[in-house]
This record gives sequence, structure tokens and C-alpha cells, in this order.
Amino acid sequence: MRLSTTPAVLVLEDGRTFRGSSYGAVGETLGEAVFVTAMSGYQETLTDPSYHRQIVIQTAPHIGNTGITDDDDESGKIWVAGYVVRDASRISSNWRSIGDLSTRLEESGIVGISDVDTRALTLHLREAGAMRMGIFSGPAAEADEKELLAKVQASPHMAGAKLAEEVSITQPQLIPAVGEKKFSVAALDLGIKSMTPQRLSERGIDVHLLPATTSFAEIQALGVDGVFFSNGPGDPATADAQVDLLREVLGAKVPFFGICFGNQLLGRALGFGTFKLPFGHRGINVPVMDRTTDKVEITSQNHGFAVDAPLDGETQAPHDESFGRVAVSHVCLNDDVVEGLQCLDLPAFSVQFHPEAAAGPHDSSYLFDRFIDLMSASQVAQA
Repeated sequence: MRLSTTPAVLVLEDGRTFRGSSYGAVGETLGEAVFVTAMSGYQETLTDPSYHRQIVIQTAPHIGNTGITDDDDESGKIWVAGYVVRDASRISSNWRSIGDLSTRLEESGIVGISDVDTRALTLHLREAGAMRMGIFSGPAAEADEKELLAKVQASPHMAGAKLAEEVSITQPQLIPAVGEKKFSVAALDLGIKSMTPQRLSERGIDVHLLPATTSFAEIQALGVDGVFFSNGPGDPATADAQVDLLREVLGAKVPFFGICFGNQLLGRALGFGTFKLPFGHRGINVPVMDRTTDKVEITSQNHGFAVDAPLDGETQAPHDESFGRVAVSHVCLNDDVVEGLQCLDLPAFSVQFHPEAAAGPHDSSYLFDRFIDLMSASQVAQA
């Protein structure tokens, strides 16, 4: 593969610029700048709907080494708004590869930039905080930098963005249980990755994948044993409809499990607030303490918002006394951010990370089994 020599420029909303070469499609793109610390799994990152309207910066210096394969896609398309790498690989060397990453980016219309000092860029974002960014290549890169900066500063912020409905399916889908069916679950698609329903189905669960606009009555009509809320993009403060739905689920004492965006929505449903992190957690190497077992897990994460809940002890759910007591079950060891919630008087829990491990470590796969235990205990209690 011959790498592009077309000039490109990256412009941050504070005016800092980086120049490099076009990578992928030529043109311009705008979005929130986020950096990903994973050393592998770039294809899973690119196809994760949680990155909708974000420009991904890879901190790993060499990207594209293993090419691409359809088997690693986590959705039907590349969702990132743009892509920033330091050294784009000239060859794809892997027995599973069916093509090179640069071509896939170009075919998908993803504007990217290579030959950028991603270390300097990442350090700048760690100090200055998350901000909007633009990538301009080809003729677009020839414009005056003041003009490009104005475009970046006129682009929408991530805070206040309502995006889950933009990435969700529009019609229900059924992912059948593998082998003997043990349970059925309603999974609300807020930007779900394909490996998540697979992890559920391989445990004998019929997964009813549902649009983000699904009502509680529609879930009840399915007669499911549990409800699952997925990961997804945007500001959890905008997801009022899904929070109201979750409160109905909690009120009916239907077993609930949420991950990532689903964790933030459980926090809101219980009455806690959410807030935007300075630069977020994105990678497959984030250490988390599971307080229920005292084990440290290396987790896969992708979030820019977090739940604002007391870290220590039990707390009465602020929204409704009938929801009972809540405890923070998981904590990030890097910065003490809430990484999980556990309801002590209701069959509900959530985590802020990705237990499906695509891409990522498998330390947290037990959480799907914990969900099964919750549904089993609920059935016994109702018998």
C-alpha cells in the first residue's frame, strides 16, 4: 500500500494545530477529540457506535498492522467522525486480513490524518481537557487557519448531545439462545456492540434487541426474564425517555443489568447526577476494583461521562425510597471514578466498562453470569 502524501491539518478548538498527511478519505470532518490507549483492537474501536461524533486519536504509534477483517466489526459501519494516527502501516500482515485499513477508511468516507505527534496531542488533551477538533485535508487544508478554527468552534459540543436514537436499530431483532434456552432478555440498543448479545446468547439467553424508543409496555409484552441497557454515545443527561423506562423496570422489580451508558442511566434512574470527565476513559487497559470480591480487573472502557454517587457505604436512592439502598460496586483505580452500581434491595446492577471484551481483556466476563444469577434468584423468589 502506498501511503498518502496529500497534506492535512488538525485544528483544536483552542487554536493548536498539527500538520500531517491525509489518511483515509480526503475532505474535512468535525467532532470531539478523544484518545484511545489500547495497543490493539483498532477495528473494534472504529466500529463501536459509542464513538459517534468523536474523532479518535490512537496513542499506539503504529496502526493498521493487521489489516481489517469483517469478523472484527462491532456494528455495520465505522462510526468515528475522524481518525488520527502517528505511523500508518504500509503493509497488512495477518492471516485473517482481507484488506488494509486505509482503504476501508477511504471507502467509508472517514477523514483521517497520519504523521501526527499523537503523544504531544494526547498530553495536551490530558492537560487542557476534552475539546472539539477538526481534520482538514486536500483543498480543505489550504484554507486560512483562522477560518478552519472558526469551523471547529462553531461545531456542536458533546455535552448536551442526544445521540442514542441516532445509532439505535429501528426495528426489533431476535438473537436466539445458543443451545438450550434458559432465559430471555430485552436488550435496549443505545449503541450496542455486536459481541454483547453474542455473550448473552452463548449463555442460553434469547436476546430481544430493541430500539432506544421502546416502551415498558412493549417490554412487558415480550414476557422477558430481565432487561439490559447497552453502551452508547452522547450525554446521559439527555436520555430522559430511557431513564423513565428504567424507573418502570426498577419499580416492577425486573432484573436489570446495564453497561457503560446503561450504568449512567441506572445512576440517573436512582436519582444520582452525571458529569463530564476531563478527558474520559478509553482503552482496554483500565484497572478497576470490584468491591464485591476485592479483585482488580483490567477492563475495556469508552466513556466521557460518569455517575456522581457517594463512593463509600450504602446510600438511599435519592429518587424514590422504594428503590432502597445503593452501593458503588466498582471503582476506577486511576482516578476513583464510579465504575459500577449495585442495588441492595432491587435486582439491578451496572458497570461502566465493557465485559464483552471486544477488543479487550476477559477479566470481567463473569458479569454476564452474575446477571444470570440475578434472574435465577428472581424466578425462585416468584415461585
